[in-house]
Amino acid sequence: MPVLQPDDTTVTAALVVPRQGPLGIIGPSSELSAELAAAEINEAGGVLGRQLRLVPVDGGADPRVVAHEVATLVTRGLVDAVIGNHTSAVRRELAPRVAPEVPYIYTAIYEGGERTPGVFLTGETPSNQLRPGMRLLADEFRVRRWCVVGNDYVWPRVTTAAAHHFARECGGRICAQMYVPQGTVDFTDAVERVERADVDAVLVLLVGQDAVHFHRAFAERELHRRCLRLTTLMDENMLLASGPEATVGLFAAAGYFESLTTPECLDFAGRYARRFGVDAPPVGNLGESCYEGVHLLHALVDRTRSVDVRAMTAISDGVSYTGARGVRHLRHRHSAQRIYLAEADALEFSVITELA
Repeated sequence: MPVLQPDDTTVTAALVVPRQGPLGIIGPSSELSAELAAAEINEAGGVLGRQLRLVPVDGGADPRVVAHEVATLVTRGLVDAVIGNHTSAVRRELAPRVAPEVPYIYTAIYEGGERTPGVFLTGETPSNQLRPGMRLLADEFRVRRWCVVGNDYVWPRVTTAAAHHFARECGGRICAQMYVPQGTVDFTDAVERVERADVDAVLVLLVGQDAVHFHRAFAERELHRRCLRLTTLMDENMLLASGPEATVGLFAAAGYFESLTTPECLDFAGRYARRFGVDAPPVGNLGESCYEGVHLLHALVDRTRSVDVRAMTAISDGVSYTGARGVRHLRHRHSAQRIYLAEADALEFSVITELA
């Protein structure tokens, strides 16, 4: 628990990002992206004339442990808001405990359907991310038979339920699905089941290092010669860890890629490199989402002139902010965005097209 005291001279947000576990691989870029946003806001005058301070909390611990730590910060009046990029398992523990008291900005991709008052969401959901990705692979590569490999928790399971509908819309079907615990290292059984399923593509719903181990096992079995892979959770850190031989035929759908050449993305990349150096961890979709979350908090506070979560909820529709993904607007406490499809190309993602 950070040693803190209530402070009327700052606006303080708990930054809940993973520092351990499978998603720990995206922790450093998540923290740096949030630090960049906070520095920009503070250099421009801060939040309501106060400095914005971030308090890191390890979002890679057991969800109940994370929720207890963050809820303690909230009840003691030590934080004014919560910003988080972590699994939906953590979000489901956190939301009912903190959102009634302070704004909770959840930046990760997720399964959709979050309606807890006080929760604001900037991440992609299956309907705007996965559906167009599956449709493009069906149209361009005649993918009809799908298999799902995912972690065994809410995001992969609910996303798979949606994927069944999306596959049927494209004239196909999901022929097999399998789930593994978070932290799985040995994917021998999973790749053998993929091979037996004789599918055109695998929908990969694995987090962080788990995905790295799967992609390596997939390539060792040379399954890339038989079927494609599509994922909605794969950033540049995971790509580098997997290695170029393990990601041939891998497609990813996301709202941000480091290789995007939009003016906003190029500007963000330049500012990130100037502040942290060219050897800083690469910023992919997951890490950059924390930059978006900090700027959304600033926009909400600026609109309400307070940190009151009820006031923010009342005026949230129409709130907008500008980040690396361009100008974004809130509607029903969700933030719409453009989605792109990219293909792994050695150690980077090559963006193919805008999906939505």
